[in-house]
Amino acid sequence: MEPIKKAIPNLFTLANLSCGTVGIILSFQGEIETACYLIWLAAGFDFLDGFLARILKAQSEIGKQLDSLADLITFGLLPSILYYHMLVGKIDSPLEYVGVLIAVFSALRLAKFNIDENQTTSFTGLTTTANGIFTSTLPLIIVGNTFMSSFLANEWVLFTCAVVFSLLMVAPVTLLSFKFSNFSVKDNWQRFLLILLSIVLIVIFKTAAVPLIIVVYLLLSVVSQPVHKKVP
Repeated sequence: MEPIKKAIPNLFTLANLSCGTVGIILSFQGEIETACYLIWLAAGFDFLDGFLARILKAQSEIGKQLDSLADLITFGLLPSILYYHMLVGKIDSPLEYVGVLIAVFSALRLAKFNIDENQTTSFTGLTTTANGIFTSTLPLIIVGNTFMSSFLANEWVLFTCAVVFSLLMVAPVTLLSFKFSNFSVKDNWQRFLLILLSIVLIVIFKTAAVPLIIVVYLLLSVVSQPVHKKVP
């Protein structure tokens, strides 16, 4: 029974990896929107594998390493490819391959995370999952004729996003984790506030809300940095 219990979180991790792999294949078949939605589905699996591992007390070293490998494919390599599809033909130079930075810095971020035991109640640098979700919304917004479409369709805006968000993943900045140790408002006011603001933004802006939510998340984390401390 114990081996089966420990395998359950890994099944969700493999579902995450499967979404990323299928997304890569579909992106080269022109199914960019479907590939973007697969990143969202994978983010759900990514949350569930960690959640189930804690609930079932089934954390393992292989699960930790497997999770990082899956995240590198789904939230590192696939977003890199999405940037390539958005920029190819727009910048007539090797700069159209700037999306490669996303995969490179995702690998660095995940490797650092795996050897850092302090990232429990907070993260150092933007998570690959958050960056992957941010990237996945860009093609959807561009084709969605929202107030942000023409702005985000600009090749230099996309180029800047790829560079800035790559650097954010390895930046020595403490960011809020959504691992609730309890549900006290006093201890989790930043998390509850972000959830509330996210709901409001989604109701108003729908898909276009996601980049705004990521920005709010970054600002809220920086402003409240003295509040949440790393666990020694």
